[in-house]
Amino acid sequence: MPKKMIKNLMPDHQTIKTNKYLQVFGRFLHSPNLWHLNRHSVAKAFAVGLFCAFIPVPFQMILAAGIAIIVHANLPMAVALVWITNPITMPAIFYFCYLVGTLVMGGSHNNFEFELSWTWLLNSLSTIGPAFIVGCLLLAVTFSLLGYVFIQILWRYSINKQWKRRALSRQ
Repeated sequence: MPKKMIKNLMPDHQTIKTNKYLQVFGRFLHSPNLWHLNRHSVAKAFAVGLFCAFIPVPFQMILAAGIAIIVHANLPMAVALVWITNPITMPAIFYFCYLVGTLVMGGSHNNFEFELSWTWLLNSLSTIGPAFIVGCLLLAVTFSLLGYVFIQILWRYSINKQWKRRALSRQ
């Protein structure tokens, strides 16, 4: 795993400790387990970040930070992975969640017109809401498990490759 590249991309832990939005976590941010880059902490971070990315709430980063602190995942990685659902990708991802939800629930998907209003949101919760929530939860669990397993496998493969390269260089 390109550990050096990840370290270069991660913000300094002191910057995160002083972030005004993460102050709610207080002294829990001082745990060294949240800042180490190892196979287990990064795999947990992928699971947490991908899970929270598919949860349709406005405070995904805080949710990811809280879960990362509880499970001792790499905090910066978990928070950064939430940005998979950014304002550009969110409509496509959440529409796919809705389609998966309708497929799982056995219904047909309703053609609907999106309208950016509180009234439309409240009215649509009863029609498309259940399928959307089921799809979001199903994809959140699926992608978090896949991310966790993928990182575990990729990290082990990378370490084995380094060991073999070292063994060859010693000969």
